[in-house]
Amino acid sequence: MLRPATDSDSADVLRWRNHPDVRAVSLTQHVIGTAEHTAWWERTMVDPTRRVLIYERAGAPAGVVTFFDIDAAAHTAWWGYYLDNEGLTAAGALFPAWIQIQRDAVKYARDVLGLRELHAETLGSNDSVRQVNSRQGFEEVETTRREIGGRTVDVIHTVKRFEEGA
Repeated sequence: MLRPATDSDSADVLRWRNHPDVRAVSLTQHVIGTAEHTAWWERTMVDPTRRVLIYERAGAPAGVVTFFDIDAAAHTAWWGYYLDNEGLTAAGALFPAWIQIQRDAVKYARDVLGLRELHAETLGSNDSVRQVNSRQGFEEVETTRREIGGRTVDVIHTVKRFEEGA
C-alpha cells in the first residue's frame, strides 16, 4: 500500500536511502547527511511537481516512492523508489516487497496521477531491476554514459506507456 509521506517519515527515508545496497544502485551514491536530506525534504514536500509516497508492508513503513518532474498537461513524470533493505531482509520479505512496491507505484502513476508515460533511469549494471522493469512493461529507450561514484557507467532511460482507458 502507498500513502503520502509525512514529516514523521523523513528519518526513515534518509536511513533507507543511505543503506549501502541502495546507494550502490543509485545515481548519486554518497552518504546523504542530515542537512542535505532536510533541505531536499523541505523543498520536495511543497513542490507541486513532486510526490513522496511511503510503501507500507504488513502495516509498517517499508519503502519510499518518489515521483518528480510531474507534468500534468503532458501526463508524464519520472520516478524512483527504494526499500528498507535491512528490515525487509531480516523479515525475509525483500524480494516480494520489491515486486509489490513497483506494482503499487505503476498503478498509482496510472490511476491517481493519470500518467500516459512514466520515465525512469537505472544503472546499466543493475540487471535485476532491468528485468523487473521489463516484466512491468517498461521499455529501454536510451543509454547514456555518466560519471557516477567515480566511474563512467551506462544509465538506461526506460519508459512505461499507459494505454488510454486502460
